[in-house]
Amino acid sequence: MSNSSNATFASRILDWYQIHGRKTLPWQQEKTPYRVWVSEIMLQQTQVATVIPYYERFMARFPDVLALADAPVDEVLHHWTGLGYYARARNLHKAARQIRDDHGGLFPERLEEVMALPGIGRSTAGAVLSLSLGQPHAILDGNVKRVLTRWLALPGWPGQKQVENDLWELATRLTPRLGVAQYNQAMMDMGATVCTRSKPACDRCPVQSDCQGLSQGNPTAYPHSKPKKSIPARSGIMLMIRQGDQLLLEKRPPQGIWGGLYCFPQVDTLEAVTPCLSRLGLSEQPYRELAGFRHTFSHFHLDVRPLLIELTAPPPASLMEADTRLWYNLCHPDEVGLAAATARLLRYPDLQPQRST
Repeated sequence: MSNSSNATFASRILDWYQIHGRKTLPWQQEKTPYRVWVSEIMLQQTQVATVIPYYERFMARFPDVLALADAPVDEVLHHWTGLGYYARARNLHKAARQIRDDHGGLFPERLEEVMALPGIGRSTAGAVLSLSLGQPHAILDGNVKRVLTRWLALPGWPGQKQVENDLWELATRLTPRLGVAQYNQAMMDMGATVCTRSKPACDRCPVQSDCQGLSQGNPTAYPHSKPKKSIPARSGIMLMIRQGDQLLLEKRPPQGIWGGLYCFPQVDTLEAVTPCLSRLGLSEQPYRELAGFRHTFSHFHLDVRPLLIELTAPPPASLMEADTRLWYNLCHPDEVGLAAATARLLRYPDLQPQRST
């Protein structure tokens, strides 16, 4: 790539942004590091259109970092329910408490301090400080990686360390010191609206004249895909223990799948149902199997088998001694974080409260 192409890259991107860039998103109004940070975490692995209503509700409840830090984690997870990747919400809450306790409630303004917060890497830290404060930091999210790998026709999967290092060097060299907030937003907008994964709108791209991927006639060949691995499938039996309009949920440990969220008690096999009921202080109960479904994580499929168990007698008092258990009232739902599979099961017609006529 010629030096002249490098020298004009940022100016062409900025000129495009003035006409076509997104400037009215909720987190672009009254910009503060906190507001931008929340948006950046929500936007990881999630589309803008999906994030907007969640962001607006989240900011209404947690308008600043202290409001977030002082809130119970269950309430934070409740406001996150539906966005997925719940480790993001847990890290957001941990980081808010760290800001409260270690930074006097003020969002840090040094890149290294921001990167030291839970759940924040170099690109997210750079995005927060550049978009909110105009600090000259490069970013390298998925959209930016796609634009740069196509423009340079850079081979290799961006998850490989050497490819990532090459992209960081290029991103740092191209990022201007002036207008950095507009430039970084433009690069994200370019990847989201023009240089898309499939069917990129190359005719609308401001850097099409020297895009090496386009000149080769196949820009979608870049970036190279991650080498594929087969995703294993597992089976999970969900015990939907019901008494009246209430269902028993258990809070998962903080780490692992659905960490910190409320789920139905789960076992791997039918033979494990009775021991699980015994652990809960219940005798063996008849059950009815409901329609199952497949829930896919990043690294495995979970084939969910729901078993509805209707209690005919009051449960023992010991069942509720653990503070990790909750009788979830279908008529007056608790505001807690629910795993996606749990939320789906709670919407099953078989569970809906019987209305008296």
